[in-house]
Amino acid sequence: QVQLVESGGGSVQPGDSLRLSCTASGIGRMFEFYAMAWYRQPKEKQRELVASITYNGRIRYTDSVKGRFTISRDNTNKAAYLQMDSLKVEDSAVYYCNAATNVNNTYWGQGTQVTVAS
Repeated sequence: QVQLVESGGGSVQPGDSLRLSCTASGIGRMFEFYAMAWYRQPKEKQRELVASITYNGRIRYTDSVKGRFTISRDNTNKAAYLQMDSLKVEDSAVYYCNAATNVNNTYWGQGTQVTVAS
């Protein structure tokens, strides 16, 4: 049973930083073949892709976080991270970790709340 556990969310002020972590279990050595991604879902809005990193390190960001967020992965520790700098109020959302090899083999974490408010 593959499980993803996010951590690192919290309540911060605009301009602050947070680092989200996602740790995978039950995935064994296959972790390195999974694309990892971070999604977010603001209150009463649809879930959106924030950043992704493929098994071979190709990275993509949604336009609104480019230059502020950094996604990374650690295959040895079966983890993925999202460094979020210069946070804005509009970054407030529940952030979800996703691991996938294809559309039929995808896993989600339970989510971690990020609240940015002055």
